[in-house]
Amino acid sequence: MRISIRPAPYFLAIGALALSACDQPLDLDLRGAFGGGLNTADAARQATAKRPKPDDRGVISYPNYQVAIAKRGDTLADVAARVGTDANALARYNGIATTDLLRPGEVVALPRRVAEPSPATGSATTGPIQPPGVDITTLASSAIARADSQKVETTTLPAATPPPEPKIARGIEPKRHKVQRGETAYTIARLYGVSVRSLAEWNGLGSDFAIQEGRYLLIPVPEVAPQKPAKKQQPETEPPGTGTPTPTPPSSTQPLPKESTKPLAEAKAEAKTTTTDLGKTQTKVSTGSGKLAYPVQGKIIREFVKGKTDGIDIAAAAGTSITAAEAGTVAAITSDPDQVPIIIVKHAKNLVTVYANVANIAVKKGDKVRRGQKLAAIRSGKSSYVHFQVLEGFDRVDPMPYLK
Repeated sequence: MRISIRPAPYFLAIGALALSACDQPLDLDLRGAFGGGLNTADAARQATAKRPKPDDRGVISYPNYQVAIAKRGDTLADVAARVGTDANALARYNGIATTDLLRPGEVVALPRRVAEPSPATGSATTGPIQPPGVDITTLASSAIARADSQKVETTTLPAATPPPEPKIARGIEPKRHKVQRGETAYTIARLYGVSVRSLAEWNGLGSDFAIQEGRYLLIPVPEVAPQKPAKKQQPETEPPGTGTPTPTPPSSTQPLPKESTKPLAEAKAEAKTTTTDLGKTQTKVSTGSGKLAYPVQGKIIREFVKGKTDGIDIAAAAGTSITAAEAGTVAAITSDPDQVPIIIVKHAKNLVTVYANVANIAVKKGDKVRRGQKLAAIRSGKSSYVHFQVLEGFDRVDPMPYLK
């Protein structure tokens, strides 16, 4: 005999008032209200980014793993056939049968890598989703790998349009969590500080938030605001008199310094003999004696230190031309997270030079340049310098031995 107990209407009214008076998000699993336990309300307030869009096969690719997103009516065998992997291996890796029907948007972990997303697979980008930001050394290394190992020659070739630079997606690689026995979507969401709703949206969970032991879940990543170009800072002005030493007033108790006067003709003769030759005291920047030429005439304000700095910084007046250190080919033109341009030039004998923090680029990718040819100009503002790197293959080296 089933006995059902219905709450009195006034209990329902009290419950409704309690919920309406609460200014916190609803704790879905009700564990935060008892015994001082953890409340999922804080996790629910964590803003997370949307899951990246897969290609036509349903593949989302990261540097360390790949996943496939199921479509409506898919079985595991359908997913395996579409991405080009073994259905049985896919079933073992995810702990489900090949004939199991999947939910639309459900995440299936791939045991081995398949072909990377590209425009050919319906993706707007090529390759895995890379971390935000740009590493100059990585860019230079990839430029070496992409560029042919040809020697710099003067053979005239027909003009050809260089292939477009592959577009790379940027984003944070989410953690993967393998579901253990006894875990629920709520406990996993609390473990990583995300809302259970975001966890469900990222992994295509059902309305009951049910999960299976042995399955892999993607943990939603935080929403990151896009980086904006750095604003130009106005030069700081000092109040009048700042930094100017105040002269000591004459004292009645101290005698005046003894003056030494000389005839005008004698003073002029002495000045001629004591004039310092500035040309001998200043460091002259060589333009052609070294294996590489200095990219700009200026003062070195930062030197290369192995393991700490990756190149040298040469300061010069804004607008000063930045020139190629040696004949070669422009392998890549890109920019850093602040949208400041970077030029990478490939030379003979697997040598690469990098010119960062530049402006007014005068070349394009694929151009052959000669030693001393203008590549760009020094930027204006406080950052009026060029950051210069030299790479031997994939190793960053001190540029100075090449320049002396």
